This record gives sequence, C-alpha cells and structure tokens, in this order.
Amino acid sequence: MAELEGLEFGKSDFVLLDEVNMEQFMENLQLRFEKGRIYTFIGEVVVSVNPYKQMDIYGKVAIEAYRGRELYENPPHLYAVADAAYKAMKRRAKDTCIVISGESGAGKTEASKYIMQYIAAITNPNQREEVESVKNVLLKSNCVLEAFGNAKTNRNDNSSRFGKYMDINFNFNGDPTGGHINNYLLEKSRVVQQHAGERNFHSFYQLLRGGTDDMLSNLHLQRNPEAYVYSKEGASVITGFNDGSLHKAVLSAMKVIGFTSEEISSIYKIIATILLLGNLEFECDGEIVQLPGAGSVSHVAELTGTEPETVSKALLYRTVATGGGEVIEKGHNKLEACFGRDAFAKALYERLFAWIVGRINTVIEVKNYNPALHGKNTVIGVLDIYGFEIFDNNSFEQFCINYCNEKLQQLFIELILQQEQEEYHREGITWQHIEYFNNQIIVDLVEQLHKGIISILDEACLTVGKVTDTVCLETMNTKLGQHPHFTSRKHCPTDKTMDFQRHFRIRHYAGDVTYSIEGFLDKNKDPLFQDFKRLMYNSADPVLKEMWPDGQLSITEVTKRPLTAATLFKNSIIALVENLACKEPYYVRCIKPNDVKSPVLFDDARCRHQVAYLGLLENVRVRRAGFAYRQPYARFLQRYKMTCEYTWPNHLMDTDREAVEAIVTQHGFEGDVAYGHTKLFVRTPRSLFTLEQERAALIPILVLFLQKVWRGALARMRCRRMRAIYAIMGCYKRYKVKSHFFEVERRFASVRSMADYGKSVEWPTPPAALAQFHAITQQLHRRWRARRIIKNIPPSDMLEVRAKVAAMEALRGERPDWGFGRAWERDYLANPKDCPQSSSNFMRASKDLKSKDQYSQILFSGSVRMLNWFNNTKDRGLVITDKHIYKLEPKKYKVHKKIPLDSVTGLSVTSDTDQVVALHTATQDDFLVYLQRGELCPNQDRIGELVGTLCDHFKRARNTPLPVKVSSMGLSLHMSGKPKTVTIETKAGLVSADFRKSRAGFTLLLPSH
Repeated sequence: MAELEGLEFGKSDFVLLDEVNMEQFMENLQLRFEKGRIYTFIGEVVVSVNPYKQMDIYGKVAIEAYRGRELYENPPHLYAVADAAYKAMKRRAKDTCIVISGESGAGKTEASKYIMQYIAAITNPNQREEVESVKNVLLKSNCVLEAFGNAKTNRNDNSSRFGKYMDINFNFNGDPTGGHINNYLLEKSRVVQQHAGERNFHSFYQLLRGGTDDMLSNLHLQRNPEAYVYSKEGASVITGFNDGSLHKAVLSAMKVIGFTSEEISSIYKIIATILLLGNLEFECDGEIVQLPGAGSVSHVAELTGTEPETVSKALLYRTVATGGGEVIEKGHNKLEACFGRDAFAKALYERLFAWIVGRINTVIEVKNYNPALHGKNTVIGVLDIYGFEIFDNNSFEQFCINYCNEKLQQLFIELILQQEQEEYHREGITWQHIEYFNNQIIVDLVEQLHKGIISILDEACLTVGKVTDTVCLETMNTKLGQHPHFTSRKHCPTDKTMDFQRHFRIRHYAGDVTYSIEGFLDKNKDPLFQDFKRLMYNSADPVLKEMWPDGQLSITEVTKRPLTAATLFKNSIIALVENLACKEPYYVRCIKPNDVKSPVLFDDARCRHQVAYLGLLENVRVRRAGFAYRQPYARFLQRYKMTCEYTWPNHLMDTDREAVEAIVTQHGFEGDVAYGHTKLFVRTPRSLFTLEQERAALIPILVLFLQKVWRGALARMRCRRMRAIYAIMGCYKRYKVKSHFFEVERRFASVRSMADYGKSVEWPTPPAALAQFHAITQQLHRRWRARRIIKNIPPSDMLEVRAKVAAMEALRGERPDWGFGRAWERDYLANPKDCPQSSSNFMRASKDLKSKDQYSQILFSGSVRMLNWFNNTKDRGLVITDKHIYKLEPKKYKVHKKIPLDSVTGLSVTSDTDQVVALHTATQDDFLVYLQRGELCPNQDRIGELVGTLCDHFKRARNTPLPVKVSSMGLSLHMSGKPKTVTIETKAGLVSADFRKSRAGFTLLLPSH
C-alpha cells in the first residue's frame, strides 16, 4: 500500500499532509526528490519530478507489480495512473485520457513513453499477431516522431517541438486495435534559425552523422553538419545521445511501421533538399537577383524530381495574377529571395512531418470495425504537448504554446476544481468552497472574437495595405489597454524591461511573459509563394507530390485567403479540449527541479513557481475536502450488489439509494460516504478498494454458480434432446428391422421351388443392428439348402459326397483342381476301363489279400511311380485298405511292402496340378508316390480323391482328423529316418514322371507338356 512507504520518504500523497500550505508541500516534494521518490499522488493526480538520471523503477518486474492493482495499492508511479485509466476504460467501457503537462524539460515526453510501454505490456495476453502488430507500430511511432519533431534546446536535450495527442482504440477484450495521432504547431521556424546553444531537429544530425557513405553521396551531402547553414548552429552542441545509432533505430522503426523503401528514400531526399536550400546564396547584378552556383540548384532539382530551370525560376521569380486575369512574373530582390527560400524550406519540413504522421495513422487506424460484431470500441488518449515556455526572446511560437497551456489549465480547473465543486452543490453535499484562480479571463484575452489578440492579428493580416508589426501592437494597446492581464511599455512607461513599439506582456497563470511583436504578422500569415506549391506538385516523386495537393491550382484559381496560423492553431486546440472534456481525465503534472539538469539540485524558488501555476495546492485542498469517487446509485448497485445479502441478486427496497445504504452499512463505511440526490460519494479510495477486493473474491463464486446453473440447463436440454433422438432412433431401427424382414421374406418366398434353392437370390443389405443376425440367417439358409440338396442324393453316393467334403476342408482352396467335378472310382486297379490289361490279375490278388488280411474294403487303389530300395524310379501298384497300405508289383500284383494304415500320421501335397503325394508314417519311413493317370481319363486329378477318402475314413473310423499339408515350395518328408526334400521341375523330352536324387533329397521331373 502507498501509505506503507516509510516516513523517511515523506508523504506519498499530498492529501496526507498535516497542513495544506506551500511550505509543507515544498518540504515534502523536496524530501521525496532527494530520496529518489520522484512520483507523488494528489488523489488520482500524479506529480512527477524530472530526476535527470536513469532510475531502476521501470521494466517487467515493476509492470507486474502494478498490473490490475488499485491506485493506492502500490507506491505512486506513472504505471499506477496508466493502470487506473486502463481499468476505468475496461470496467466501465468509458473513454479515458491521460493529460501530461508541465514546462519544457519537466519530463513529459519520457512520461508518455513509459505510459505507452505499460499499456502495451499489460494488453494482449494471448499474443494475437494482429494486436502485437498494432502495439509495435504504436511504440515505434514514438521513435520516428521524436526524430522529426524533437530538438535539443537550452532547457531540454530532447524537447518536443510539436504537440502530440494519441488516441489508442481498444476492443471489448481490452486489447489495442488501432489508434490515431494528432500533431499541433510544429515549430518550423527552427528549421532555418536556432538560438545559440540549440540544435535543429534531430533528423538533420541523425542523417548527416548516421547515414552511410553511399546514402550521403546519393543525397549530395557531406558528413559535417557545420557545412550547412541550417545545421551549423547545433553542430558542436553536446547532447546525451548518439545521432548515428539513433538514425539506425529510426530506419528500423520506419520499416516496422510499414514505410516502403521508396518512401524512406523520399523522406531523406526532402531532408537533404532543405539542407542544400539553406546553402543557396543570392547575388545582385544591378536590380537582377541571380543564383551563382548552378550545381546546388541541379542537386535540389534532382532530389525533388523537378527540372533545374523550374527550381531557379521559383526561387528568383514570383508569378502574379493581375485584376484583368493577366499573369506576370515579378523578380525578387535579394531580401525577398532569401525570405522565399527560408519559407520554402520551412514548408517542406512542415509538410513532411504532417505526411509522416498521416502515414502512421493509415497504418494504425482501426480497420473493418463493426460495433454490432466487435462490441464497443473504447479509447485511451495520451496528451504530450509542449510545456509553458518563457525565453529571453519570446515570439509567435511561444505565444501559441502558452495559449495552449492556458487552455489545458482551464480544462484542469473545470474538471478538477470547478466542476467538482459545482457537482457537490448540485447533489446537495455539504461543502466548504475552495478559492482558486480561474484563468478563463486569460483565455478570453487570447481567443475572444473581435477583441482577443488572435482576432487583432487576423484583422491586421487581412487589412489591405502595408500593416506592420508595430501598427498591430498599437491596435492591441488601444483595444486591450484596460485588460488586467495585458500590458506594454506604452501602458507602463517606467518598465524598462520592455521596449516601446516592440514588446507586450501577458500575465499568464504560470507567470508574466514578455513577447516581441517582431515577426508576429509574417508568422501568422505563414506566406509561401504559390510557385513553390506548383513546383512540388509537379514533382516526379509521388511522395513529394502527395504532400502538395494545393499545388494543382493555377495562379488564377488561387483566390481565397487561407486561415491564418493562429486561427488554425486555436481551432485545433479548441477541438482537442472538447475531445479531452468528453473523456474521464487522469493527470500527470511534471515539475522541473532545476535549470541545469542536475540530478541532485532542487531549486526551491523554481519549483515553487511551477507548483503555484500548476494549481497543485488548490488541487490538494479540493481533493482533501472532497470525495475521491462518485457514482450514480444504479451503477454502484449494479457493480457491488453481490457484496451484500440484502441486495443480491435483486433488492426488495423502495429505491436504489436504500439498497446502496444497505451495502455501505454492512461494510461499515457510514463515516466515509455522503449521499447525494442521485449519486453516492466515497471520500477515500480505501473504501472503494475494500469493495473491489470483496467483489473480486465473489466474482469467481458467482461465475461458478452461473456456470453450474447454465451447465445444468444445458445438460437438461441435452438430455431431452438425447431422449428424443433415442426415441426417433428406436422407431427408425424398428422400421428398418421390419423392412428388412419383409424384404427377406419377399425375396425368399419361393426358394423351395427353385432349382438352386435360393443360391442365386441376392440378399438385401441389413441394418447395422441386424448384422450378426443376418450372418446367422445366411448360415441357416446355407445349411437348409445343403440339407435339401443332400436329401436328394442317393445313399450309394453319400460315401463319395462325404469324401469330397473332407477333401475340400483339408485342401482349403489351396489347390486349384482336385477332381471334385467328376465321379470318384476309388478302386482304379480293379476297373477294367482304367486298367484293361491288369484288372483281372488285380481282382484275383485282392481276393487273396482280403482272405489273408481280413480287410473290409479298398479305400483307394491305383498305379503309381515311386522309389525302390536303391532310389530308382519304378512303376508300382498302390492299394489302401481300411487296415493296410500295400506296395504291389504292377503285373501280378505281388506284395512288396505292407504297412498298417494306423501308422499314417499325415499327408503332404503341393498346391500345383502335379500328382505327387507323401504319406507320413510314425516310423519316419514315409511313402513318396506319384499317382499315374490311367486310361479312363488321362488328365484326371486323383490327389483330391486320395486325400478326401483317407480324411473321411480317419474321421469316421477313428474320429480324429488326418493332418494334410499343402505346400507351394515342394515337399518335406523322412525316408529311413532321414529328412528329405522333394522339389518339382519340368524337363523337355521326358515321357513320364521320374524321381532323381538331389543334394537335399529328390527332384521330381515332369514332362514339359
């Protein structure tokens, strides 16, 4: 809290002084300055004393300390008032402004930069790219405007020689979306003339000392500022910054803002043109004025995109339109030529500066803004304008600057002093009136119509004939001689600080200022020959041409006198004050502790004078006697009603005032508030801060409550919607199921009478819910169809059918053709059609074997080729009965080998069309045979028949499956206990299959056909 600062630092708020008088005020101000506390509050006003040194009270840590805090929660700081303005804008959607005032050298420009940095730092927490871009442009614009609008003066190394008001636009989230800059009264006379010890604008020295050699060569410039009339006065002046590095920073800032390389080039061409213009000298040859050096003129023409002849003509002649419409050229005398040259240089710089400000505005202006879509657009304005100036020689510029400060002081008086006291009276609050000086009388002295100084100057400028500054001063003496705040040597003959017919004095709120009337009329007229305007408008440089739109008029079209400089400035300041008056103001009052820029010297008399003319003591008295915060009852209730049980969520009292009283009473603030007719007045921010703290603590609870209620409402809506969805889904599913059943019934109604029992009928696509049921139904249909087909098969064919089914299951589709489409004979050796020459012999041999071995049936018999004991290929007969497997001699069918059928453990066949098969035995002495096709059908595949017969027998007789391996890479088996591999190859010219021994086993050679 600010009050917790140690007493050794003095009072952090002047309102806390024991007695409100100048002595205690100055004593506290000096103590805090000497202790390094440069900021002090007067309520919500920050008093800032220029420390003339770098201080470690800024940066990220300090920003975080002040972010979102109430005004008095931390020690006084610029960040505190910036955060207060931002919170007021964001909380109440109210436009605010920060007015920074004080005399030249008091630290206004630095204060505005710190405020801008703080606002940029606390906004856009989500790092949105478009918001960051706006922030960067707003911050970088300061660098550019300082380079072209600031200069070194005897009072300030970085004095703003123009007034600047910046509006920063914010969206409903509180993030900056754009802005707008207004500039006021650039001191363009500085371009051609500076006081001793002062410099021209920074931009000239930055270019000459920071530009590259190529850049200066292209601009026809030397690196020495002393080489140019307009910059030599400040060439040897020592400043606290490096012009070269600042030039690079300005170039970088302009690129960030969005200036194109062509625009930047045009800007520095204009700067170079002004420097070269200053070095142009005129010579008289009789009555004719000439330019002796053609080189400089050609350089100016090159840089401005014009012709050397037109440049020389504009500098030496003036085009005049006579009353009859005739156009003549009038040559200048030397004095007029010099005046025209200087006026041209000043106008070039003034229009360049205005163009730069306009160019920045086009970048940062709020684009595509729709209040209905984007919410309310709120504004924070920051005013950094020249301070009150009193020089040894005060001219027209100081007159305008001091008038501006009078208007701002009037605004301060109206908002802080006058309106506040009037509001207390209007609301019926008991109040002791505070006396203060109202400077309205001084403002009227300057701006009053027909009677004010500006009106007198305008009248003199518009008068036909030779009206001099002296004549104008006489008019002022006549009309304003009785005014209490105006005097001159004529009215005070004994005052030798003023000269007759030269000086007049105005008693400003900040002190008496003596002005020299010399040059007032010329500066007010701000004359510039039309020839220069037309010259620049016809430039080949589009940037330069854009700056001079009035140059398109011909000499005969230029008839209306433009408004004078003083009137233009008055109108802009009146508009500025009206703009500020409609915003909620926050003030930073800057004080200059000494004139020698010392960080330790506190000039009491100098500071006392500033405190007096800034009206700070009256501000303390009003703030101390008054109330820090006021709000209509309805708005106060709307914001804080959740802090009281009697007002949340809605009160039942007769009026909002009674509800507000209930809130105040519950919190014990009765002694700190006053009740007006329409508003509640709170004396100290502490009470408001307590309410804000309690509100901040309750908001999350209320948000959770609202979220709970809303989530419950959403859940109930979602539940009702889901129930409706499920009801609709249920009805639809039932409809789809019924539709599917009806469709299946329709398609399969006549399958019993169909030849294929419905095999060709296409099944309808089932709904997802019936996918499993559909698969089961299809399976049932296949079983029914199979049963119907089997029912029609004769009993005598069932053995063959079972064998084919067994073969199909064993081969699993891995063999393309296994004889399922033909009748299976099984006993091919006994078939006279297949073995016509030996079938009778086999019949006699089989009867002997049957009587000997007592087998029931022959499962399979056929001719084969197989290996003998010596691994030679021989023809043999293969007989498989239900008990044994026999290898027989092929003619008389004598038994060569017999093994029990029970010893067979499996079969191996290939996936090709060959007829090789291996019968694996438990003794690891396997049978490897090649089935030969008989004469019944030479192309029969009998592998499937052998496999199916054995598999069916094993399944029925033993109730165990017989393993069958189908291989695509040859066969693996054991012979005499040794593993062998059989590969299959084809060979041309071979008549019948033949086994050949190989390294891994055997190779079955097949005929190539």
